[in-house]
Amino acid sequence: MQNNLPDQTELCRRAFLGHGANVLGGAALASLLSPGGLRGADADPARPGLLRPLHFPPRAKQVIFLYMAGGPSHLETFDYKPKLAELGGKPMPASITKGQPIAQLQNKALKCMAPQYPFKRYGKSGQQLSTAFKHLPELADELCIIRSLKTKAINHDPAHTFMNTGTTISGRPAMGSWLLYGLGSEAENLPGFVVMTSTGGGQSQPIASRQWHSGFLPGEHQGMQFYSSGDPVPYVRNPPGVSTGSQREVIDAVGELNRGRAKTLRDPGIAARISQYELAFKMQMSVPELTRINDENKETLELYGIKGLDGSFAGNCLLARRLVERGVRFVQVYHRGWDHHGGIKKGIATTMNLVDRGTTALIKDLKRRGLLDSTLVGWGGEFGRTPMAQGDGRDHHMMGFSMFLAGGGIKPGVTYGATDDLGYHAAEDIVEVHDLHATMLRQLGIDHKRLSYRYNGRDFRLTDVHGKVIKEIIT
Repeated sequence: MQNNLPDQTELCRRAFLGHGANVLGGAALASLLSPGGLRGADADPARPGLLRPLHFPPRAKQVIFLYMAGGPSHLETFDYKPKLAELGGKPMPASITKGQPIAQLQNKALKCMAPQYPFKRYGKSGQQLSTAFKHLPELADELCIIRSLKTKAINHDPAHTFMNTGTTISGRPAMGSWLLYGLGSEAENLPGFVVMTSTGGGQSQPIASRQWHSGFLPGEHQGMQFYSSGDPVPYVRNPPGVSTGSQREVIDAVGELNRGRAKTLRDPGIAARISQYELAFKMQMSVPELTRINDENKETLELYGIKGLDGSFAGNCLLARRLVERGVRFVQVYHRGWDHHGGIKKGIATTMNLVDRGTTALIKDLKRRGLLDSTLVGWGGEFGRTPMAQGDGRDHHMMGFSMFLAGGGIKPGVTYGATDDLGYHAAEDIVEVHDLHATMLRQLGIDHKRLSYRYNGRDFRLTDVHGKVIKEIIT
């Protein structure tokens, strides 16, 4: 009979490693529960990642991705098309649309829709931006506008999934999770990957939590959503009658059970669970401090146009700045209000009024605090909108759209790539989503081809087998 049990040497080795890991976990927990306990003055508070050393000298340390969910129209934001204005109301040339994927306009007469806002040149760089922006033009010389993006999905959910994870297949790790896996976090008392959402101005397409899931990566790399009302994190406060001492008893008991289980199982989820319990306890102290903004001066609050953390996009932008100050690696700030199938002129104005000031304030605030150089800021959605009219709105569009990057070693005051004369196809210096990911990873010191994870017998990476770094936009 074949013996399927491990030999005693292997069992002892595993038990020793498991016991050692738990002793270290217990030591970390003890340092939390006993102020000034086990942590020395010269201890490194960072949670290191896989890559030591990094592949390249990093230009950025953290990312803030301002995600405009719903698909902002490039034709009313960053991509000026005078030819489209000339053809407004006239049939869309069949040579452009024939055989192309179209969402809700299939089998309908396609007519050109002129841009709903004029464009102007701003700053010393002469960047062209829509006059729908009231504040962002002040930063024209800080922005790198990419006008030639294209994606592989024409409907919201798979397009979100592709932008976040590099594939349309659900269940893969998000970009923030890949960064935590590779780089770790410098935030001792907060998650390394935080997500916030706000709504308003258009159809608020749902965003599934799997957009910030860790997929097949270890669970501690998953993003954590901070909520806009009440406590940002559920159960961050002790319930009435529960003291710190009684909570410690619970944590100790759960830890003891986990340590006992770890002696016989090689389940990495157990170590992750202990780590997350420790982080949760830390957050009971750090999150209330994070959200108390009475230490922000009047000038800062006026810059963002808020009086407090009210769940607005601007409030979330201020919180994003406070998070990266505390070492959080990846912050994603969604605004769900850009799905303008109808009434796009008014809708753009309404949505823009909710995000323009906060976006501008965040970049200004980062710069004046010396954080913009080390923080890569992105602004954009899952796709663009069609040059063809859908009533008085625009349909989903995947073949050409715009986004901007700022900070983090990206060239300021430049425009990269172009769509055709009507804004339909990305035509010059085409940027795939994989290229965007590869470039963002490069700025953080990572070679996208060398950050991988073996799962089900295959090595996976954020950029799959694709992606090239856009060297032309790097300083």
